Amino acid sequence: MSDSSVPAPLARVEHAILAIRDCKVILDSDLAKLYDVETKRLNEQVKRNAERFPADFVFQLTEAEKAEVVAKCDHLKRLKYSPYLPLAFTEHGAIMAASVLNSAKAIEASVYVVRAFIKMREALAAGDEIRRKLAQIERRLAGHDRDLVAVVNAIRQLTKPEALPKKRRIGFVDTDGPA
Repeated sequence: MSDSSVPAPLARVEHAILAIRDCKVILDSDLAKLYDVETKRLNEQVKRNAERFPADFVFQLTEAEKAEVVAKCDHLKRLKYSPYLPLAFTEHGAIMAASVLNSAKAIEASVYVVRAFIKMREALAAGDEIRRKLAQIERRLAGHDRDLVAVVNAIRQLTKPEALPKKRRIGFVDTDGPA
């Protein structure tokens, strides 16, 4: 961070949040930047306070996850050559990290981290609501399709020319047969 007195803007925090293992997380290097500490110092504090960081607060990426993150995120290219597997902090882990760092900057930045996670949760909830409404519309339209097919078939039946009744032949018809 260029100026340590300026808090991390919300957009920057949102950009740092990634989806890994069906969780929204921030990697240790991004969190360290937000909290204005070295990644090494952040990871040291996590190790010293391991009891505060259960598996649902922080987890270490696998080699495959690290490679995927490096491939997808331009700002994480520096991780490609790092011999260490990064730590991924969930929302609660990021807040806990701020508390163990115990610096004014970390506490101030943690507010932005929480707001970014809340904003993402709201966006996901809105997406769920949209998907629910779309499913409802699809069900309604499927019913309309069946009704429209029935109407079209009825119209076709009405517009078909009716078969004319067989006309009687004009003239004398011998019903007795040849005499």
